[in-house]
Amino acid sequence: MKLYSGPLSMFGAKAEIAAHEKGTAFELVMVPFEMKALYQPKHPEVLRINPKRQVPVLVDGDLEIFDSTQIFEYLETVKPAPNLWPIDPKAKARARLLEHKSDEVYFPHVIRLMGLQATPDDPAAVEARGSAVAYYDAMELLIGEGDWLAGSYSYADIAFYMAQLFGARMTAPMTEAHPRLQRWRDRMSARPAVARVAGAMGRYLLSQGRPLPPFLEKLTA
Repeated sequence: MKLYSGPLSMFGAKAEIAAHEKGTAFELVMVPFEMKALYQPKHPEVLRINPKRQVPVLVDGDLEIFDSTQIFEYLETVKPAPNLWPIDPKAKARARLLEHKSDEVYFPHVIRLMGLQATPDDPAAVEARGSAVAYYDAMELLIGEGDWLAGSYSYADIAFYMAQLFGARMTAPMTEAHPRLQRWRDRMSARPAVARVAGAMGRYLLSQGRPLPPFLEKLTA
């Protein structure tokens, strides 16, 4: 099994964490990346396999797939234990919805902020930060006194951890209004698979002279 990712790919990191959590043997291929040119030149295998021209891409023998959620589903099918979707059908549906919302509801606000770092008072930036905080507020209520977002540890936790990591980097961090979520994040950071992948991303950012959120800095030692 071969996983194509990049040093600052949020979606690639999701897939990599999941593979480590599953104990799956795989070769990690980091595609060319540079802070100014980004993913240029594009890796030829990524171009060949993914019409969106993006990582992550997973190759397992004659199977070639892309998209982090599709990779989650494949890993869960070929290696059911340890399960990373809840067993109960309704709990599984809720976890899948949370994973989807991390990518498609929360993360677009972070993407907007990526282009507005030089103008933090721009109304679009203010709106994006406010929307991110509103999402944290909802997740603070959702997790309640539980350890994980969907009851048991799942892909939903992996997805939101990586998304909020980028949110924290892009001036939309959790606040003192989110103590349960911050304790959840500490539990996530303590997992070896998460620390391994997020720590590597943090070390790359440091090598490029970029600041880190405090929780990520702890993983770079």
